[in-house]
Amino acid sequence: MPKTPLRAVPDTNILLASEMSPGSSSPNREYFERWKADEFVVLFSADTLLEYVKKLREKDLAEERIKVFLGALPTYPVDSDDIAFLLCADNGHATHLVTYDRHLQEIDAHYSFRICETTDFLRDLRRELRP
Repeated sequence: MPKTPLRAVPDTNILLASEMSPGSSSPNREYFERWKADEFVVLFSADTLLEYVKKLREKDLAEERIKVFLGALPTYPVDSDDIAFLLCADNGHATHLVTYDRHLQEIDAHYSFRICETTDFLRDLRRELRP
C-alpha cells in the first residue's frame, strides 16, 4: 500500500529524462526510485505503455532497459499522443501528471489533477510524507 494518496502519470519525457540523466541526484531518477519504494502510485494504460516503448526505441534505449521499466509498472492537447496520458490520469483519478511538455502544462487548469514537472511533484510528495 502506498504511503501517500498521490497518484501520478509520468509522460514519456519524464521516463526518457530518467534514463538519460547522468547523475544520481536527478529529480527524474528520484521520481522513479520513490515510485519503486511505493511512496505513490504510478498510473498507466495500454496506450501510454505503447507510447513509452515507441519513444524509448526511437532513442535507441536497450531492449533490456525497456523490459525493466515495463516489468516494474501502471481540453485536448496540441499533440494527439498526449491524449492517452490525460485519459489515463483522468480515468485513474490521478493527483498529478508529471511532464516537461509545455503544451500539457498550459492546460493544467482544465483538469482535476495537477500537470507539473518532476520537481513540483516531488515537493508535493515530500510535503505529503511529512510526519
